[in-house]
Amino acid sequence: MTRTNERHERGQLLLRLTGISKSFGAVTALDDIALDVYAGEVVALVGDNGAGKSTLVKILAGVFQQTSGTIEYLGKPVTIENPGKALELGIATVFQDLALCENLDVVANLFLGQEMSPWAMDEVQMEVRAWTLLGELAARLPSVREPVASLSGGQRQTVAIARSLLLEPEVIMLDEPTAALGVAQTAEVLNLIERLRERGHGVILISHNMENVRAVADRIAVLRLGRNNGIFAADTSHEEIIAAIMGASDNAVSRRESRKLETAEDGQ
Repeated sequence: MTRTNERHERGQLLLRLTGISKSFGAVTALDDIALDVYAGEVVALVGDNGAGKSTLVKILAGVFQQTSGTIEYLGKPVTIENPGKALELGIATVFQDLALCENLDVVANLFLGQEMSPWAMDEVQMEVRAWTLLGELAARLPSVREPVASLSGGQRQTVAIARSLLLEPEVIMLDEPTAALGVAQTAEVLNLIERLRERGHGVILISHNMENVRAVADRIAVLRLGRNNGIFAADTSHEEIIAAIMGASDNAVSRRESRKLETAEDGQ
């Protein structure tokens, strides 16, 4: 698949998951997951601990491969056999641990691992590129020559997100980006997510914080016990979304899943 640096038109389907299931031995972590992600939208992926969020993210990041089901990227079926393939396609992930080197400055962290790539630059070019990326995100950093250890939690998240943009991905996954951040730092990260949407990226946001989810998400996909349990508009009531997370909801997806389970039991 040929990559370009042009953003796709807002509303274009970037990523489609159909029937994604994942088993670890006898344990089924995901069962028949479906999800679409469009350019210029934020899809929040929510659910209780053990719902399957991390497993789904790792499948898209190339850490795991699905047991069954298909992934379509820009309308074509793809196999994401490793993290390098995910990046090659245009799917970037910012994991919760950020994987930053605290003793290195911002520029070094942004370009770490790219020194021998076709995008290799000299120090001046890297600094200019760093400021350009940060400017596009409207990020506030005192200097790109500051060691990451001296930055706040929000600023570190900014560096990790900026690093994810180097290869111009279409889809960016953010794993709990506001975890353990204060109010001001959280607002800073939510602003970054808004900027990603404005740039035309499809953003998958994994978060336990429903207030933050409702602040930036266009749609909210609920996973429960490894299954779809509803995809909701951002203006859906807090109570209905929590009910879906806890399994107390009555919606089209949960009714469909119940019918499937009843059919399977009748056939036994």
